[in-house]
Amino acid sequence: ILQATYISKKIQRKYSPTYIINVLHVQLSAIFNYAVTYYRLPSNPAKLAGSIGKTKAHAMKFWTIGPFNQFISSFPADSTEYLVFNLLFYTGMRSEELLALTLADFYEKEKSIHINKTYSRLHKKDIITSPKTEKGNRVILLPQFIVDMLADYINRLPYIKQNERIFPCSKFWLFRHMKLGCKLSGVEQIRIHDLRHSHASLLIEMVFSPLLIKERLGHEDIKITLQTYSHLYLSKQEELTAKLNDIGRNSIKTVSIA
Repeated sequence: ILQATYISKKIQRKYSPTYIINVLHVQLSAIFNYAVTYYRLPSNPAKLAGSIGKTKAHAMKFWTIGPFNQFISSFPADSTEYLVFNLLFYTGMRSEELLALTLADFYEKEKSIHINKTYSRLHKKDIITSPKTEKGNRVILLPQFIVDMLADYINRLPYIKQNERIFPCSKFWLFRHMKLGCKLSGVEQIRIHDLRHSHASLLIEMVFSPLLIKERLGHEDIKITLQTYSHLYLSKQEELTAKLNDIGRNSIKTVSIA
């Protein structure tokens, strides 16, 4: 029991509550269900034990376009910070995916970035590994202004090689400059990962489908997208009914009472 408790606490320190609930516990439970069905396992231990994460993740914070523009204006337009935070906000990629990007991952003509690895730092060494899940390997199409910014930035790095990281910095560097930008701009500070939520929120506000958002964010399962952002979709219900009312009002015949 003590060993299991230790492992559980270690997992909760390493991964976010949402990731634990939506990915680790769900997939572990699915494996045991398979064993119950085909290998005569008496019962599902994961189901009996309950969730290994928190039943409710911390309240999600994100920036709309207004606060983000206020935040990003704190940095010079030709700075690394300006490009990095724009990339995170307008692509929804994870910070470890951004930090792993190499010159070979950027396709200017196709206006895309290929996500195929992640960056971490362990014992003062840079570690490059595969994405967390198979769906993490993906192609993210970029808006033209991001393509232009990234191409201009790379052109100012004349000695960079194809397999070298475009942004040779760390998560601590991101956190430090995020904190600085918030202080200078007066915007409420959010986590680096919340820029990913901000991107998803922006796409939902633009009425894009959960399936498209799933593919762009690299979620393994559509359930993760829906569970994570369902409350944002619920907030669109009034807008949906208003639009239906406008359509119906123009097509429904008026009934006159004699």
